[in-house]
Order: sequence, then C-alpha cells, then structure tokens
Amino acid sequence: MFDIVRKEIEWGGRTLTIETGRIARQADGAVLVSYGESSVLCTAVGQQKPKEGIDFFPLTVHYQEKTYAAGKIPGGFFKREGRPTEKEVLTSRLIDRPIRPLFHKSYRNETQIICTTVSHDLENDPDIAALIGASAALTISGLPFLGPIGAARVGYVDGEYVLNPTADQLAESELDLIVAGTAEGVLMVESEAHELSEEIMLGAVMFGHEAYQDVINLIISVAERAAKEPRAVTEPSQEELDLKAKVRKLGEAAIREAYTEKDKLARQEKVSAAKTSVMEQLSEEEQGIASGPLKTLEKDVVRRDIIDTGNRIDGRDTKTVRPIDCQISVLPRSHGSALFTRGETQGLVVATLGTGQDEQIIDALEGEYRQHFMLHYNFPPYSVGEAGRMGFTGRREIGHGKLAWRAVRPVLPAKEDFPYTIRVVSEITESNGSSSMASVCGASLSMMDAGVPLKAPVAGIAMGLIKEDDGYAVLSDILGDEDHLGDMDFKVAGSAAGITSLQMDIKITSITPEIMQIALDQAKDGRIHILGEMAKSIDTSRNELSQHAPRITTMTVPTDKIRDVIGTGGKVIREICEVTGCKVDIDDEGLIKVASSDGEAAQKAIDWITSIVAEPEVGVIYTGKVVKVVDFGAFVNFFGARDGLVHISELKNERVGTVTDVINEGDEVKVKVIGMDDRGKVKLSMRVVDQETGEELEDTRPPREPREGGDDDRPRRPRRPRRED
Repeated sequence: MFDIVRKEIEWGGRTLTIETGRIARQADGAVLVSYGESSVLCTAVGQQKPKEGIDFFPLTVHYQEKTYAAGKIPGGFFKREGRPTEKEVLTSRLIDRPIRPLFHKSYRNETQIICTTVSHDLENDPDIAALIGASAALTISGLPFLGPIGAARVGYVDGEYVLNPTADQLAESELDLIVAGTAEGVLMVESEAHELSEEIMLGAVMFGHEAYQDVINLIISVAERAAKEPRAVTEPSQEELDLKAKVRKLGEAAIREAYTEKDKLARQEKVSAAKTSVMEQLSEEEQGIASGPLKTLEKDVVRRDIIDTGNRIDGRDTKTVRPIDCQISVLPRSHGSALFTRGETQGLVVATLGTGQDEQIIDALEGEYRQHFMLHYNFPPYSVGEAGRMGFTGRREIGHGKLAWRAVRPVLPAKEDFPYTIRVVSEITESNGSSSMASVCGASLSMMDAGVPLKAPVAGIAMGLIKEDDGYAVLSDILGDEDHLGDMDFKVAGSAAGITSLQMDIKITSITPEIMQIALDQAKDGRIHILGEMAKSIDTSRNELSQHAPRITTMTVPTDKIRDVIGTGGKVIREICEVTGCKVDIDDEGLIKVASSDGEAAQKAIDWITSIVAEPEVGVIYTGKVVKVVDFGAFVNFFGARDGLVHISELKNERVGTVTDVINEGDEVKVKVIGMDDRGKVKLSMRVVDQETGEELEDTRPPREPREGGDDDRPRRPRRPRRED
C-alpha cells in the first residue's frame, strides 16, 4: 500500500530522519522529518497552471505548531489552535527566505508550503527540521526548485561552536545563529549574539555551512528514490524577447534620467512618468505583458550605474552613510522617547516601563513563560506616502520587530538589577530603506532616555550587494530601491564592542565568504559612525527615571511569611494596593516588588508589609493604640497588625482596681515588650515606660514572692464525676 523511502544520518549527536511515501501522498511533495524526537510534516503543492495576470511568484509558507505535539491541550474557550503565534510567523518567514530565490525565474504557479510540528521533545527546536523538510518536499515534488538547501543552528559555548545546541545548551550560549543555503554557498542567516566579533560571526556562518552539507546529501539520497518527474517550465517566447528589447529602446534613456533625481518621491514620479510614456507607445496586447520587461529594465539601469560608476541613486559612494539626526525626550509624558532620522528613513521610538504585572505571558509548546522585554514595530502606509489598509499586525511587522528585539536584548540589564518590564514601540514615520535598523537605533536612544541602564548603546546598518558577471559592489546603508533591485539584504546590529544581531537574505544562488567579510567590515565602520552620531544626543543612560515612570522597590520576606502578606484569598495584599495605590508583586521565593510613581505611597506599602512580616523584639518600646479593654487588661495594636496584651498588673506599679481607670479604647500608649507566652502571644507593659516621653523607667516593683509550699503543695479540689445522661 505504501512505497516508503526512509533515510537517516547521525548529525550533531542526534538522529536526523527523512521519510516519504507514508503520509500526505496527494501532495506534490511530502516528507516527515524527525530530529531527536521532534518531528515536522512538510508538504509542497504547486498549481498546474500559472496564475493569470501576475508578474511575480505567488509563494506562501505556513509553519504551524500543534499543541498535541508536546502533549498539551490548547487554552481558551474553543480549545483549538487559533491565529498564528509570533513563533509560527517568524518560522514561516525563516523557511520562505532561503527557498524563494531558488525557484525558476519563469515559474508563476501558485505554490504553498505547509510545515506542521507533530511532535516536540522539548529539547530540539522544530524550526531546523521544518527548514530541512520544506527543502526535501520541494526537491522530490517535481516543481522547478533549484535546490536542495540545508540548514543548521549554531551556538557558541566556552569559545567553541556547537552544532544544533539543545534548549539547555542554548541558555548558556553566547550565540543563537541559524544558517541555510545550497552546497555552493549561504542564502540566509538569522542570529542573536552577545557582542561577538565579526570574525566569530563569520566563523559561525561557515561552520553551519559546512555542517549542513550532510543534510543536503541526505535529501539527494531520498530524491534519487522518490523524486517525481520535473515539471516543464515555459521559457520566454521570441515575442517576449522582442518586447523586452523594444521596451529597453523606448524607455532606457528616460528611466536613467529619472534615477538622477535624489529625492525619493520626486524620483518615483519621474520613474512612473517614464514607464507611462513607454506603455503609451505599445499596443494593447503588448501593454498586457510589459510590466515584467519594464521592471527588468529599471533593475538593469540602477545596477549597471552602480557597477560601472560607483555612484548610487542618491549620489553617495558605496560606503557613505546618509545624514543622521537624533533627538530624545520628544514626547513629554512618555518614560523615554527618541526621534531617529537617517536620510529619508525615520522612526519615532518610545520606551515604557512597567511592573511584573505587565509582563507578557507566552504559551509555547516548551511550556508557559514570561517575557519582560517587548519591542513592537509598526509600519503605517503614510510612511511611504500611500493610503493603505490598516489592520492586524502583518508578518513584516512581526519579523522586523523581532530583528530589532534580538539586536537590543543582549545589552539589557539583568532582571535582578533592573526589575522593570520594558516595552519599546517603533513607529516608522518615514521609510526609504532599513527601517528595522532605525528601530534598533531609536530603541537604544529611547531606553537610555528612560533611564534603562544598558550595557552599551546599540546601532544597526543595512548592507546591500549588486553582483554581475563582470564585478560586484557592496553598499552601506541601502535605500529601499537598492534593496528591491539588489541581490542582498544584510543587516548588522551591535555595540562598539561587537555584533548583537545579524540577518542576511540573498536573492541570488549564493555569495562567497570574501563578499561576506567585506560586508561585515563595511558594516562595522558604518555602525561605529552611527554610534558616534547617536552619542551627540545621549551617550549613556540617565541616572534617574522619568517622573512619570513607576518606582520599583524590592524587598525579601521569609517564605513562611508569604501567606501572611497575601492573606486569605488575597485579602491583605489587595487591601495594601487599594489603600496605598501601589502595585505589589510577590513571588514564590518571597521577593516582593512595590511599584508606584508616588514615593510616599511606596514607603507606606513597604512599612505595611514590614509590619506584617517583622517580629517584635523583647525589651523594645513601641507606640501603640488600645483596641480592646477587658477585665484583666487591654489589647494594644503596637506593631503593624500585631496586638499584644497589657495585663492589669502591668498598667501601673500600684494596684489597679479597674482597667478603665487607667486607659480606654482608642488611647495611644507606649508599651514595652516583656516577653511571649506559651501560645506565642506578646506580653506588654506600660508601667515601665514613661507615657509622656516614651523613655524606659526603672522597675521598682519587687518580684513576687512564691506562694508558701509552692504550686506543687497546693491542695487540689477533686474533680466532679461526669454526669451520666
């Protein structure tokens, strides 16, 4: 019934298995990839006919995690998986980026990749298995895919590279880098690093490239037995080639002239006018297929100018960074804010400080955890002069926000040293290239403005590449057009000490280590320049928080006192919050965080908590209030919520007939702790304390004489016998 092909290798200390022929046999390509005990089902399907009226490749990638993979049931009312999580969106992008450039340029059929995590061992992240599975499914599908590709995760522990580190190893690693590419070279890099050098980062990329060669060979061995016949791809007709030549003849001069305009919006108008002029000179039939040749012409004009002359669209050379302007404290009520402008790219970035109650709760397959740092990126349509749809956060926003998050996180202070929840929001108000790196710079500035003690400021820069048969050019601080029309988007972020994040996407089949080294060196120079410009506005974190930010005071109480602070059903801690107006968090270890923008209110809450957990000391004098009078004495509230008893014999040195002759309920009195009874109740005395000054008086009362015969010699009355009913 099944024609199963199954291949496996030992890779990174675990078994990597690729199986096809058992599951999802109606898909063009389907594989089950297992690494350790993490398994991902990957499928590839391409429509039989091209989609009409489009001049791009309609590829969609969906990565999805099923909670049953980790033996969990989804939360929420519906008890089923809902909209994609951030992890699913980011992994979908991770798969899309290296496979998209490898499809045949003429292929226009709608194609869909679906990767479903069906098992998770909580040690091996399924994202690498999903990348490998997508490559394998495409390789055997018969679709015009110029793969296969391999992928690997690289860690850096104790000065050594680690292939596919486990979750525990990753926690100790200074690097989390994912690399994917063909046998010839690298296509995609995604990473987070703890201020590592360019040499270490490049070494990690090449280590991963070498490591995934075994994976590529494994996919090829599966394809040799299971691959379908390749689909025919329609090559451009002679008519199309003739049209391409005609479009070039009609429009090259006008488009070249349009690209001499340095202002973005004016340049776009001139390019649009040049294209319109070409379209008007074509027949109706030619107009229907002319958009592709026009786009190709535009691309060739820009690229040849850079290769031949070294001059870029805005007149810069290949290494120069656009003019930079940095402003901080631009919003009066925010905790920290910055306006970062680089050429025609601008980000308004705002930092907000919160308490432990503001932490984001992440429900992942690995288990639930809390995130105390968030960075959200927004790209409104007005930033590029358009009127567009506003809706839910898209994949682009999530991806760019995560990139900036990775870049900044390594320089954040430890939670123990700075117990605040930090949220940074980047509003891209203008965009013409590398808005994600503008978000990194703005995030660094806004957090320093807010008083977050960063280890070092961080800046980011986007590098580009124009590569032709007769040469190449590496571009620093690329424009939007250079990104669209170029061959590489290489983003590098870090401090003066080293790299914190590196992301690379290649639109050609691969690039050489030499080009990567040049790009890294240029990026370092650009990053240092940008850091210098940022330092002109602020070079270190403010010593004090904004007056509008909450102040968090931490204190520790014994674990056996936690229930006293919380109270029955949270009654006590709720009362503290309501009365003082503070936010109070307490963890299982007894760490208490009191947050308030009002210093007096915070101190009141701290004193209240202290009074609950502290123990009164014998021999110490306290001021208290009489809360109850009884025949044998008075109960005094003297230590927070603690009451003690002043026995009638301790009211005065002389004999007292009635308690109310001396004190009444509501009176303020000064008492000395003289001991504890066998039930833990506090015994107090008023007679040895001066009620006016609070000073201790000499105890002149002679000690009581023991009764004659002692307690043991007293005759005891015999007990009455129990009454029998």
